[in-house]
Amino acid sequence: MNNNRTVSDTKRSFYTIHTRPINSIYRRVVEELMVEMHLLSANADFQYDPIYALGVVTAFDRFMLGYAPEADRLSIFNGLCKSLEDDPDRYKLDAHRLESLAQRLSGQELLSWIDRSTSFEDTADLQASLGAIASNPQFKYSRLFAIGLFSLLEKADADMVKDQETRNDAIAKVSAALHLPEDKVNKDLDLYRSNLEKMAQARIVLQDVIQAERKKREKRDTKVAASPSAESSDSNS
Repeated sequence: MNNNRTVSDTKRSFYTIHTRPINSIYRRVVEELMVEMHLLSANADFQYDPIYALGVVTAFDRFMLGYAPEADRLSIFNGLCKSLEDDPDRYKLDAHRLESLAQRLSGQELLSWIDRSTSFEDTADLQASLGAIASNPQFKYSRLFAIGLFSLLEKADADMVKDQETRNDAIAKVSAALHLPEDKVNKDLDLYRSNLEKMAQARIVLQDVIQAERKKREKRDTKVAASPSAESSDSNS
């Protein structure tokens, strides 16, 4: 991305690409993700990597769950990436490769793959990316990278991340293997899970509001249909 671009430039670009309005609570999600990705892309130490891509895709999918119309989700995601002068297909492809890898491994096998004590021929490039991260003292850690790691662990062994003790142990091992700030990773993931819960609650409230409005509209329409003026109009016709 052109580092001279501002957040306003990115937002303007996004709303040029995705021209439909974004529904209520989701607008904040999209714009916060957009700003976060913009600031990272503008950082001199930031480098795109597949785990970051998985974090972006996962965060988008989780926080945009329930968005309607469903067809707009693809347009929004594409606009998000393109507004940063990036390729949405690259994000989705890298995320899919990592998810597919995690789904075929156990939690312990995945941890061994991350610390590079286990390798697979078809993931040599992905593992090389891990090695580059671990050996780079200037690696730009981000919340989205942590979400990508968490998603990997979750895909490999959902029970491992549900239990606090095993989750913390896994995060400690991953952080040590990649030389990440363990405390920061834990805090970011705690906030991520908390925000997912809040978003789920907000979706419930939103659905309740929508249903209440629908019932009011139906009741109003029923009254109009049964009103004397409506009956008079029918008889005159």
